[in-house]
Amino acid sequence: MRFTASSPAFYTEYVVDQAGWAAGGLSTPPRAKEPHRMNPYSSLCDDFYVNMNLSTEMELENRRETILDYFERLRRKYPTMRNFYCRDKGDFVLEEDKDQGQYRWATIENRRICSGQVNPVTVEEALEQHTLALELVPYMLSVSTLDCEALDLLFGFDFTYRGNHNQLVSEALGVSPGLDRIAEVPGATVINYEPSITLALDEECRMQCRLSIETRTNAYQIRTGDYPEDQLSVYLTARQYGSLGPDTTYVAALEKLAQICHDMVDHYVIENVLRPLARTIAMK
Repeated sequence: MRFTASSPAFYTEYVVDQAGWAAGGLSTPPRAKEPHRMNPYSSLCDDFYVNMNLSTEMELENRRETILDYFERLRRKYPTMRNFYCRDKGDFVLEEDKDQGQYRWATIENRRICSGQVNPVTVEEALEQHTLALELVPYMLSVSTLDCEALDLLFGFDFTYRGNHNQLVSEALGVSPGLDRIAEVPGATVINYEPSITLALDEECRMQCRLSIETRTNAYQIRTGDYPEDQLSVYLTARQYGSLGPDTTYVAALEKLAQICHDMVDHYVIENVLRPLARTIAMK
C-alpha cells in the first residue's frame, strides 16, 4: 500500500520551468531494493525527483549524428530509455516509459542540456545518470567548462492535494511577521502565496541555493470551489554560475552541488517545510 500526502496515514508513515530553476521532465520497472539504500526522501512526499540542468553561453550543436550519438551513449547505459522524439520547439528528448511512475529522461535544447529521474530508488542512482551526461558533453557535444552559463541540481518534492494550495502553504508554513495581520483580514482568502528564498553561498555570489514553492491553484478554482487533484511542488536548487575554473570539471561541480542539496534538505527543508506541509495535508 502506498500512502500519499492526501491520506490521513501519510504523516504517521512518512512514506522546476520557472525562470530556468525547475525543469523536469521517465521509467524503469521496480527492482529489488536494499533497505539501507532506500531513498530517504521518497517517504516525505508523493513524488520525488532529481534534475540536472547545464545552461550554455553558446548554442549547442544540432547536427543529426551529434544528437543521436549522445543519446545512443545514454541508451547503452540505460537500455529502457528508448522513447526518442523532438518537441515542436526543436528540443530533443530521450526517456523511459512513464507508466510505472519511476522513470529517467534526458533532453538537448538550444542552449541547455538536461537530465532527470523521477522517483529514483536512491539519490545516488539519479546522480550517476547526471554524472554520465556531464562526462559526455565535453566530448560529444563540444561543451567546455568555459561555455558554462549555469549548472543546476534540483531536488523536487511533489504533494498531491485537492484544494487551495496557497491557503494550505500559508497555514502550514505561516507568513512573515510583517504580513501576519494582512493575511488575517476578515473574509479574505489567500489566492497567491509562493514563498521563495535565494542564498549566496560565497562572496562572489557564484554559488547559490534557492528554496521555492510552486502552487497550482488559480482564482477560478477558488471562486467555484472546483479543485482538481494537482501537485504542490517544493524545489531545492543548488546553482553554480559562470564558467568553471581551469582545474574544475562538470562532474566535480555536480558533486559539490549534490552536497549542498543534501545538507540543505537534511538540516533545514525536511523539518521546516516538508513535514509541516505533510501534516497539514493529512489533517484536511
